[in-house]
Amino acid sequence: MKRIIDVNVNRATEALRILEEISRFYLNDENFSRELKFIRHEISDASDKAYNALLNSRDVENDVGTDIKNPTKRNDLMNIFKANFKRLEQSLRVLSEYAPLCGMNFETFEKSRYASYTLEKKMYEQLQNKLNKYRLEDKKLYLVTNSDKFDTEDEFLNAVASALKGGVQIVQLREKTADAAKIIRLGKKIRELCSIYNALFIVNDRIDIAQITKADGVHLGQDDADIKSARAILDHNTIVGISTHCPEQALKAVQDGADYIGVGPVFETPTKAGRQAVGLEYVEWAVNNVNIPFFAIGGIDTENVKMVTGLGAKRVAVVRAVINAANPETAAETFTKFLLE
Repeated sequence: MKRIIDVNVNRATEALRILEEISRFYLNDENFSRELKFIRHEISDASDKAYNALLNSRDVENDVGTDIKNPTKRNDLMNIFKANFKRLEQSLRVLSEYAPLCGMNFETFEKSRYASYTLEKKMYEQLQNKLNKYRLEDKKLYLVTNSDKFDTEDEFLNAVASALKGGVQIVQLREKTADAAKIIRLGKKIRELCSIYNALFIVNDRIDIAQITKADGVHLGQDDADIKSARAILDHNTIVGISTHCPEQALKAVQDGADYIGVGPVFETPTKAGRQAVGLEYVEWAVNNVNIPFFAIGGIDTENVKMVTGLGAKRVAVVRAVINAANPETAAETFTKFLLE
């Protein structure tokens, strides 16, 4: 029994130390760090009286579990976070069951376990927010496109690949008239292209297809599902963006937890037929009032992009100016130069 107690005390405190590093150095959150440290000290104090007995029971050489390989791989910070909270909670559950058999008080372990459940939820929400902001931080050129103007799907995909090669960092697949099967087919191929160029892949409107194609995100319109509903369906690290056309919509999007917003249409564009352009005034307002990434969009081309960036906008979304250009790669390169000036 003492070996079980010993190994689970070690598991729990090791997991807590890993989580403390996330809270302290990545989230920069003093409260989370303090709570995690408190739980770690509580566990250590509860087992300290039995320290000699636990240490003497340790037998690493004859532990049959040391040769069992872990089949899972931690390939991002969120996976590390989730794995270590589960390790913590499972270890505390074991400790609360076995501690009384060794004359130890189980209440400390039970109390710590319930505290960890609440802490996991709070940290998860903050970590999700920060990770999505990090993924968007260096993205400046966003391509919104569909396949309508192309004779074949291969021609369309070649144009997307050319744009990515030229510097496009986000591709949104916007298929308003295609059936679901076609959107899924194109989406999976564009996702593969984006992975080659370290770009993000976003699906317009269709939360279900974003989920099926394992897209990096979904982009919503003002008349689509709300942000909270999208997050309830999609994976934890899926980016959720939304189009906005006025300051009130922008402020609501930020309050609702959008990872980014579209600001526009800045100029009149056939892509948004019938929608009046919001003008440069809204872009200027967003520069001074929006604290999440925003992309100016709508009729932006190489002739007027400097009017947008001159106001302080750092990111633009384009449609026809890149995907319908004679050479999408060259068009994307030109936009990239303007955005880096």
